Amino acid sequence: MTADQLETLIAEQLPCQHLSVEGDGRHWYATIVSTQFEGLRLIQRHQKVYATLGQKMHTDEVHALSMKTYTPNEWAQQA
Repeated sequence: MTADQLETLIAEQLPCQHLSVEGDGRHWYATIVSTQFEGLRLIQRHQKVYATLGQKMHTDEVHALSMKTYTPNEWAQQA
């Protein structure tokens, strides 16, 4: 799996205002900004992202995914 493929998987099911993924093919780091995170706790946001990957987490196509998740408002405050 490449970073572009992983980005595509996430973006197909989760509308993102910003999405960046980097990693070494097994361990990935993502920054995701989405209105879908409004009102959700951190664990709920991560679960939403994991749901976009489906079985790929279970079949080890994506071994590990570390992420930072933001609402657009939170992301604007980071700048």
